Amino acid sequence: MLFVDCRTDAGWLALALEAVRSTGAAVVENVLDREFLDRTRAAMFRAQERIVAEVGRETLARAGELGVLRLMLKLDDHFLRFLELPQVLAVVDATLSETAILHLQNGFILPPFPKDAIPAVFQNRFHQDFPRVLNGYVASINTFFAIDAFTGENGATRFALGTHQHTAVPDAAYLDRSAVAVECAAGSMIVFDSTLYHAAGANVSGEPRLAVNHQFTRSYIKQQIDYVRALGAGAVTRQTPRTQQLLGWYTRVVTILEEYYRPEEQRLYRKGQG
Repeated sequence: MLFVDCRTDAGWLALALEAVRSTGAAVVENVLDREFLDRTRAAMFRAQERIVAEVGRETLARAGELGVLRLMLKLDDHFLRFLELPQVLAVVDATLSETAILHLQNGFILPPFPKDAIPAVFQNRFHQDFPRVLNGYVASINTFFAIDAFTGENGATRFALGTHQHTAVPDAAYLDRSAVAVECAAGSMIVFDSTLYHAAGANVSGEPRLAVNHQFTRSYIKQQIDYVRALGAGAVTRQTPRTQQLLGWYTRVVTILEEYYRPEEQRLYRKGQG
């Protein structure tokens, strides 16, 4: 796994993207500072409380997830700041184009378990975030942030390097034996091709492990959550034009003829979405 420091290495982007092309993933260090990490950590625990109160523990348990936080953008504006990070935008622009959109932003508060009592759920089974291989065409990219340091003990995500952009499904035993647990410092950003097989590790540290994952796609791929409808027009239009683009403001679908026949500069979508 390639590690590169975005603060000290002017060529970090080229190195990281070459690693993503060749092995599927790279670690970009020192993206988030301590203040940003502290704010994120506090906001994630607040978001978790609100999600539990709104959805209910029973419903969340039935979904078979371990501490997944969805739609955090609606609960705290701080999570919109991830979409303004220059390192994130640089990766998205270089791999997908400036018209890419946010497919999902999920938080993870991975709970600890005794070693012999770790539940088998989707997160800790090897999977692709984008299970569509399109003859080498990169349609989706992830930027995955370690809010806590990732260690072997607290469930550092395991990546089966080299399994991206292949149509054949790797053997489960191969994935398990070849995968690498990516241990990295808090504030690091793991960039990976969304077709790369990966799985959460086992958190046996006794403390929760926090992370925030983003998946970006080409503009014509439907989002996991319709962020424009979820946040509302008022919240979206308060953001920068680039964040509006990422949220899907310029890839909306017409619902009435009045919207269809608007002047081009007022339409709900833009030409040339790539």
